[in-house]
Amino acid sequence: MKNIKQMSVPELEALAQRIRERILDVVSRQGGHLSSTLGATDLIVAMHYVFDARKDPFLFDVSHQAYAHKLLTDRWDAFETLRQFGGISGYTKPSESPYDYYVAGHSSTSVSLAVGAAKAIRLRNEEGERIPVVMIGDGAMSAGMVYEALNELGDRKYPAVIILNDNEMSIAKPIGAISRILSHAMASPFYQKFKERTEKMLDHFPDSAAYMAKRLEEGIRMITPGILFEEMGLEYIGPIDGHDMEQLIETLETAREMHKPVIVHAQTVKGKGYKIAEGYFEHWHGVGPFDKESGESLKKSNGRSATQIFGEKLCELAEKDDRIVGVTAAMPSGTGMKLLMERFPDRFWDVGIAEQHAVTSMGPLAKEGFKPFVAIYSTFLQRGFDQVVHDIALMNLPVAFAIDRAGIVGEDGETHQGAFDIGYLRIIPNLTLFAPRDNGTLELAVEYAAKFPTPCAFRYPRGSMMLESGRYEATPFELGKAEYLEKEGEILLIGYGNGVGRAVAVADRLREEGVRAAVLDLRFVKPLDLRKLESATAKFSRWFVFSDGAKMGGVASAIAEALMPESLEKIEIESFEYEDRFIPHGNTKLVEESMGLLPEQIAKKIVGKLAVSG
Repeated sequence: MKNIKQMSVPELEALAQRIRERILDVVSRQGGHLSSTLGATDLIVAMHYVFDARKDPFLFDVSHQAYAHKLLTDRWDAFETLRQFGGISGYTKPSESPYDYYVAGHSSTSVSLAVGAAKAIRLRNEEGERIPVVMIGDGAMSAGMVYEALNELGDRKYPAVIILNDNEMSIAKPIGAISRILSHAMASPFYQKFKERTEKMLDHFPDSAAYMAKRLEEGIRMITPGILFEEMGLEYIGPIDGHDMEQLIETLETAREMHKPVIVHAQTVKGKGYKIAEGYFEHWHGVGPFDKESGESLKKSNGRSATQIFGEKLCELAEKDDRIVGVTAAMPSGTGMKLLMERFPDRFWDVGIAEQHAVTSMGPLAKEGFKPFVAIYSTFLQRGFDQVVHDIALMNLPVAFAIDRAGIVGEDGETHQGAFDIGYLRIIPNLTLFAPRDNGTLELAVEYAAKFPTPCAFRYPRGSMMLESGRYEATPFELGKAEYLEKEGEILLIGYGNGVGRAVAVADRLREEGVRAAVLDLRFVKPLDLRKLESATAKFSRWFVFSDGAKMGGVASAIAEALMPESLEKIEIESFEYEDRFIPHGNTKLVEESMGLLPEQIAKKIVGKLAVSG
C-alpha cells in the first residue's frame, strides 16, 4: 500500500472505504465492535495522515473504535484473527504492536494518559517533535475522570490534540447536560473566524471599545459548545464534519501547529457506511456474527441469559414494591436494566459512564427508605470501589449490587474479565456476598437481595449459567447457609456461584472414573457456613474449590482463613480458581481449556492426584 502521507484526499477517502469494508467483512463473520469503529474510520485515517503513530502517542478512549488504526499499522492480514483466541485483540495492546501506545478497555482514561505523556515529552525536551493525540467519544465525557484531567491540562497548557468523536450516541443514549452541549449544532467556521478577528481587533482598540468587543465575543461563545472547554483553558475548534476528509486534515494540522491543548470537536455518524447500522443506539455497538445483507444475527440462542432473568425478576418485584429503585452506568441493555427504565422511568436510571456516581447516588435513596439495586459488570464495579467502601458499606446502607459478567467474558479479554470482584469485595466490612448456582436460584437471589437489610452483592455470569435448572431443587437463601447437592463421596467439591456448575460437571466425570464426590454449594462467601465446613473436615480429607474468580483472595482463600487451625490440619484444600494472571481474550471454552479449567481436564487432574496419594 502507498504511504498514507503521500496520498491525495480522494485516495484517503478510498482507503477509508476499503477499511470499512474490511471491518464489516470480518466483524460480520466473527463478531466484534461495529458501529463505533465504522463511525471513527475517517477520523483515524486523518489522524494517521497528519500525525506519526511511530512517535506520537495515539490514545484511543476505550479503544473498541480503533479497528481502523489496527488496519493501518501492519495488521491487515492479522485482522482476520480479531478477538479470536491467540489472535489480535479488539482493543489497543502494546504487546501486540508498537503502534499501540497503551492498553485501553475501560472508558474515560485517555485524557489522563495524554497529560502523563505530555509531561514525559516535556521532561525529555521533545516538545515540537512529539504530541499526544487522543480520540474520545461523547459518551466517555460523562465520566468525572475526564474533567480531572482537562482541569490540569488547561492549567499546565501541555500541547495535546484531543479529538472529540461526537456521534450523539455512546453505547446507550448519552446522558446529561454535557452531551447536549457537545452536540450543539452551531457551524464552526463562523465562530472560529469571528474569534480570530476579535482577538486581533482587541489589540488595536481603546480600552472601552476593547471591553465591548470582548463582551460581544464572550456572548457569542456562550451559545457555542466550546465554552465548556475554553473556560477550562483549552482551545476549541468545531464542530466539524467528521467524515469530510479535507476539512479533517486541515483542522488537525491547525491543531497540531497551535502547540497548546486543543479540543477538535468532530461530529460523526455511528455505523457510517453500513446503512442498516446507522442511527441505532445499542444494537450495533457489539455484535455476534450476522448476515451482511439482512443484518440478521447468525448466533444461535442458548436460552434465557442470566442478565435477562435478573432484569425480568427485578421488574416483577418492582411491580409489587415501589420502594425498589435502580441504577446502571451506560449499560441498560447489558445489565437487564433497560426493561425497568422503560417500565418505571422515575425509579430506574442510567447515569452514563459514571460508576462512582452511580454507586454513591444510591446511598441516600437507601437512607430514605428505598431499596436500590446497582446493576453493573464486575470489571466496571472496580471503578466504584471506594464508593462501595465509603458511601455504602461504612453507612451500612441496604444497597444491593447485582454483578453481571462475573467470570470469563470471552472475546473482550483482559480488561473485561470479571475475575476480581470476590477478592476486592470480600475485604469490606458490612458487605454480604452470595451467589446463585442456576437460573432458579438466580431468581431467588434477586428476591433475597430485595429484602436484605444491609449492603449485599451477588454475582452471575455472562450468558447462561453452567448448571442446568431443575437438576437440583431451587431452595431459598438463608444467611450464611451452604447446601449439599451431593452428600456422599470420597472427596468434597465446593462450588460458589457459577463454579457450582463446574463442580457438578467434574463430579459427573469423576463418577465415570469410579470416584464418588460430594458437592457443596457454598452459596455465601461472606459470611461462610463455618458449621458445615468444620463438620466436613471430619468426613472429607480432600477438598477441591471452584469459582469463576481469582484464586488470590478468592473462595478457597476465604475458607482457609476461616477454618480453625486444628481443622486445617485434617484436610488438603486445592483451588481450581483463576491463577494470578490477566486472562487473555478468545472463545470462553478455548480460554478455559488453555487454563486447564474444563471439567474433563480437572477430573483428570483429580484422578491423578488421588492415585498418587493412594
